[in-house]
Amino acid sequence: MSFYVAQAPTVEIKKTSMARGLIRYRKTVSILKKGYEQERYRILQILRSFLAAKHVHEVTSVDIASYRDMRLGSLNRKTGKPLSPATVRLEMSLLSNFFDLARIEWGYTRGANPCADVRKPKNPPGRDRRLTNREERQILRYAHGHQNLELYSIIMIALTTAMRQSEILGMRWEHINFKTRVAHLPDTKNGSKRDVPLSSKAREAIMRMGLKPHGPIFSYTKNGIKSTWRFMMLRLGIEDLHFHDMRHEAISRFFELGTLDMMEIAAISGHKSLAMLKRYTHLRANRLVHKLEGTKKKAQMAVLNHLVPYPGILVAKPAGAHAVVFPDFGAEQIIMTREAENKKDAVAAAQDLLLRTLLGIIREGGKLPAPDNYLECQHAGDVVMIDPMAMA
Repeated sequence: MSFYVAQAPTVEIKKTSMARGLIRYRKTVSILKKGYEQERYRILQILRSFLAAKHVHEVTSVDIASYRDMRLGSLNRKTGKPLSPATVRLEMSLLSNFFDLARIEWGYTRGANPCADVRKPKNPPGRDRRLTNREERQILRYAHGHQNLELYSIIMIALTTAMRQSEILGMRWEHINFKTRVAHLPDTKNGSKRDVPLSSKAREAIMRMGLKPHGPIFSYTKNGIKSTWRFMMLRLGIEDLHFHDMRHEAISRFFELGTLDMMEIAAISGHKSLAMLKRYTHLRANRLVHKLEGTKKKAQMAVLNHLVPYPGILVAKPAGAHAVVFPDFGAEQIIMTREAENKKDAVAAAQDLLLRTLLGIIREGGKLPAPDNYLECQHAGDVVMIDPMAMA
């Protein structure tokens, strides 16, 4: 007795170039993603490479490895620096997704995914750039000095809520509840809606824009804030500081408060994975000194520790008079002493003014600025260190 075993019909491969396949992927898959613009750019880079001319079923792991090495040796067109490993990893991930779809649904190839066994560039360590006190003052003063209320408010919201740039630019008046002090975000990067608590500074930043019943709060576009930020960094001479670093700074400050646990911070920031938050737990060393020493501050010592010397700029006035300016006290105010007949009297007046200013901020529960010790480098010969506790 003989048995007939039916064989599945052989499916013919649809010979298609990588260029045609990637364009189809862009039009049918990428277009549905939140990160469409970024993925469209990655596809454009692949279309410019040697892979575009090959048929999909002809691409091998050797081709993928060659593409990887070629990209790692390329320069970023905008910065002139070598491409980051993270950029190449994202392009290889896109290719891997494309080949899976091309094999399973489109019939462009029957072979294994050529990206499967190719080593990806090592993931770079997480970015840990922190905003310094000096940089924060510079940025806020710049925005305030240029009468750019939108930029000022956007930066303040970023530093106090840890919201992403796209979330801030997408804020709408109808989603702000000043009674509950919460901003509702119906559409976020990870696809989940979220409510963000608004601190007093965040609420002030929003109200500064003028209350409206509905509509977008800010008029900035993604490209607009990007170019404004880049121009501001050039004008201020600040290097390697991205707008996204404001989110990193805000989350780091949440941890430094010591009053929020990781789950609460994740609820505010919108992180779905707690593992992503572990990189934010590095606290500033000076915040830990007193804990390590095990000291208990008394109220009097807590006040005295804040009465430290601040740099003042000695300004010459008409008829030989002098005054001292303190540039460290906020973006919106720079305090100056009354005019004195000579430098000695001007310094004495500055000590009195500085002491009263510091004690006033402490009494109101405000945050004291850190002394800008780099000021001496910028105003050589004009800067004097004023000690509020110095004896006359």
